[in-house]
Amino acid sequence: WEHGVYVGATMGSETTAAATGAVGQVRRDPMAMLPFCGYNMGQYFKHWLKIGPRLKNPPLLFHVNWFRKGADGKFLWPGFGDNMRVLKWVMDRCEGGGGANESAIGFVPRPEDLDTKGLPDVSHETLTALLAVKPNEWKTELETQLKFFQTLGKDMPAELNGQHEMVAERFRAS
Repeated sequence: WEHGVYVGATMGSETTAAATGAVGQVRRDPMAMLPFCGYNMGQYFKHWLKIGPRLKNPPLLFHVNWFRKGADGKFLWPGFGDNMRVLKWVMDRCEGGGGANESAIGFVPRPEDLDTKGLPDVSHETLTALLAVKPNEWKTELETQLKFFQTLGKDMPAELNGQHEMVAERFRAS
């Protein structure tokens, strides 16, 4: 549960022309709630951490990057209705199926685990790029997560700092 709260707490999105500031920068938006949360995000995270021990059967939590781009700057995944293909894999995992590779960030589907029938632009090579866990990208990601956590000061839950350190350690060990 703690890792799932960490994943939600570290969500980010790339800024667009609709947001203030530089376009294309990753902005932390924990659980996609930053504009709606009327109190300190550290306290919000503590709330979610308190829920975990009370759950008899906590749900499995997944994190998806629908917006990963290739070297050409184009999105690797078609999105929209085709997102159901990824959600099918999620449901299969919840039911004890759905193949995956273990990585420093958790379990990631293998290219053959996603149904891409009828998607001519999503080759095995594209899926491999889409699903790759790249240490150099994650080094930057972990640094920006830590900077965000530091803005929360004394309200930052130690459990989430611990989760962050465990992910960083898995990358150091790989």
